Amino acid sequence: MRAIPKKPASKNKTGKEGLKLDLLPDLIGYQLRLAQRAVFGNFATELQDYDISPGRFGVMVLIAANPGLTQSLLAAATQLDRSTMVAVIDQLEARGLVERRASPTDRRSNALVLTPEGEKLLKRLKRLVRAHEARIVTAMTPAENAKLIELLVRIRRQLQSDTPERTKKK
Repeated sequence: MRAIPKKPASKNKTGKEGLKLDLLPDLIGYQLRLAQRAVFGNFATELQDYDISPGRFGVMVLIAANPGLTQSLLAAATQLDRSTMVAVIDQLEARGLVERRASPTDRRSNALVLTPEGEKLLKRLKRLVRAHEARIVTAMTPAENAKLIELLVRIRRQLQSDTPERTKKK
């Protein structure tokens, strides 16, 4: 495991409130969280008329790309627990965007599909989300954008591959 590099200048960095931030600006997790808040905040502002969160948008995209997907597979793909996924689907279903149908392959499962209204909304949302993403990447070159995504995937895979035993020892 690599140590966090010590950078003496960190202690002199201050936030906009004038607080000394110590090592925080040099932490990947801290910068990821700030970036996520900024991206999600902008997403919420840009799509406020549609009452959709990034998570619900992602769920709709996955259902559209995989008609008949089960809630269990969707929960695994989004890394949400099953009870949270049930609530998300309940909300989308209440809005008339998603429909649960009996699975043709497993009577114990529901197959998820977008309703025609859900498909229409998703088409509109995709345009807005693409524009939102385009605004985000204006801060980077296309190569930097690709590299950032590659690095984020690498971080996620590394942390997900850690076993519980290894995590406990840290």
